[in-house]
Amino acid sequence: MSRNDYSGHSLVVGRFQPFHNGHMEVLRKCASESDHLVIGIGSAQYSHYPSDPFTAGERYLMINNSLRDEGISNYSIVPMEDLNRFSVWVAHVVSMAPPFKRVYTNNPMTKRLFMEAGFEVRNSPLYNRDVYSGTEIRRRIVAGEEWRSLVPKAVSDVMDDIDGVGRLIDISGGRDNAPI
Repeated sequence: MSRNDYSGHSLVVGRFQPFHNGHMEVLRKCASESDHLVIGIGSAQYSHYPSDPFTAGERYLMINNSLRDEGISNYSIVPMEDLNRFSVWVAHVVSMAPPFKRVYTNNPMTKRLFMEAGFEVRNSPLYNRDVYSGTEIRRRIVAGEEWRSLVPKAVSDVMDDIDGVGRLIDISGGRDNAPI
């Protein structure tokens, strides 16, 4: 591969609130199909909301530590703030990330925008979305239900280090609050 051949470089963007086993399976598959995988932490500017409880840095640790534990090393992680102007969003993402030629996504708008910009777009694999969902994991945490089996151990460790459970319960109004 020449120094400027990025044809095997791919992008995946997600909120990862929190990073879970479904995300792990997606990244494992995408990394296996890529020379280098760029992982965009979407909505990087948000944290401490019930639907976005973790900072970009905390999500970075969750992803990096999980991938490291799996022996995956062909990736970069880039926080990406939202830009709600679709006509320039792809250029914004490109400006934030190492070079890539392929994009994995199931979001129709993201597919369209990257296809129009000339990128190869592939569907992301989906893994048991009823269980592996950030919304479901956050609901379980607030409700006091079992959630650790749905995330890599590295994520549980980060959550313990930052009191992520306590934070999510507090910002959601307590365990008696409606599901998030």
